[in-house]
Amino acid sequence: MIRQRKFNWPSINQELERLLGKDGVVRRKEELLTYECDGLTSYRQKPAVVVLPKTTEQIAAIVKLCHEQGIPWVARGAGTGLSGGALPVEDCVLITTARMKQIIKVDLENQIVIVQAGVINNWVTQAVSGAGFYYAPDPSSQIICSIGGNVAENSGGVHCLKYGVTTNHVLGLKLVIPDGSIVDVGGVIPETPGYDLTGLFVGSEGTLGIATEITLRILKTPEAVCVVLADFDSVEAAGATVAAIIGSGIIPAGMEIMDNLSINAVEDVVATGCYPRDAEAILLVELDGLEVEVASNKEKIAQISRENGARSVISAKDAETRLKMWKGRKAAFAAAGKISPNYFVQDGVVPRTQLVKVLREINALSQEYGYRIANVFHAGDGNLHPLILYDNSVPGAWERVEELGGEILKLCVRVGGSISGEHGIGADKNCYMSDMFTETDLETMQYIRTVFNPEGLANPGKIFPTPRTCGESARREIPGVPVF
Repeated sequence: MIRQRKFNWPSINQELERLLGKDGVVRRKEELLTYECDGLTSYRQKPAVVVLPKTTEQIAAIVKLCHEQGIPWVARGAGTGLSGGALPVEDCVLITTARMKQIIKVDLENQIVIVQAGVINNWVTQAVSGAGFYYAPDPSSQIICSIGGNVAENSGGVHCLKYGVTTNHVLGLKLVIPDGSIVDVGGVIPETPGYDLTGLFVGSEGTLGIATEITLRILKTPEAVCVVLADFDSVEAAGATVAAIIGSGIIPAGMEIMDNLSINAVEDVVATGCYPRDAEAILLVELDGLEVEVASNKEKIAQISRENGARSVISAKDAETRLKMWKGRKAAFAAAGKISPNYFVQDGVVPRTQLVKVLREINALSQEYGYRIANVFHAGDGNLHPLILYDNSVPGAWERVEELGGEILKLCVRVGGSISGEHGIGADKNCYMSDMFTETDLETMQYIRTVFNPEGLANPGKIFPTPRTCGESARREIPGVPVF
């Protein structure tokens, strides 16, 4: 636990400017507003100061200064996170990797790329696509989210069904741990002896240190790619089709479902022309691999979709049409702003066999609480992203919406799922950790955290429950973080 104390900020800022130069330190009040939240805008807190390092050594010097002075610090990538993982705490140093955008090494022979933490996800594929390679993890925010943030949250994306999430594509990390030391874990080969410290760090949400350089695994571009789009009269029918496809032995590269609210929102905004507006749900299935395999599986999926009630099934092999089909899905979160002044995105996981049941119960919760819910999710691995639509200007709306989001997470746990698939726990879901884990589980995790972060200075108040209960979650106790 961090001891509350007064800091000599003029002296600290002077030292930070000595380390980084004046252009590497942000401290004007109006400029700090840019950094007071991440993609979860319901919680806001200005940091005391923001620093913009360019190198691992600079980050190490900043963290060492914080360690010596007892100053809490929070790491931030592109600020696209949706769980409050990069939310500042009171009187903290916010360390952002926005200027660490070097692709350090491309090694096509060994299929690796080494990047700084601030490199944008999509840049990795752009750097190697001309040689016939790509980077598989593709969050919806991939054109703006950073690799360092992906590592912190263990981000997924459309292709996580077949190819896995970020942890499956990270071979090694250069880290700055909370005492300011620089350490290397993993390497350039898939398997190294000893403890899997790389796997331990990926998904730790900045509580164990900062990844400054990341060694990534890249893949060969497949021989053939095809996208199948089926539309249905109910979301439940689309969910049943997902289970049937996996049950048939086919493992698509990705499977995504969007409901009618989402369909019309994205058509209003990006006008793909691919999504039938009267459909209650669409299912997008991407297949890749050998030409003969893709062709065979495309026919099987069309048949399975029709057997489960699909009204129509279309497919696309050409790159332009495939991109149109995916464009709407990638824009779904942003497009929700077209149909509601505010929305709250949740992120839970359920077994595929429970999809139909859970979708029905989410609809029942929507009716009970009186808020519309747009469903967009990675159907293949059961990763749900219900968007709860509301108007924050209505008194008490946020508290009710947050309570509804919590009920969805508890539902996921009850059917054998998880409270997060890729967005992380952060400041948003920490009070629900005890619904999923026992006290012994949480205590064990804390042991690990204290080995790396004994003073609790690295991203305090995140992941783990506080003494306040979830019933008071709208005003729950996150050290130094007011809720609006």
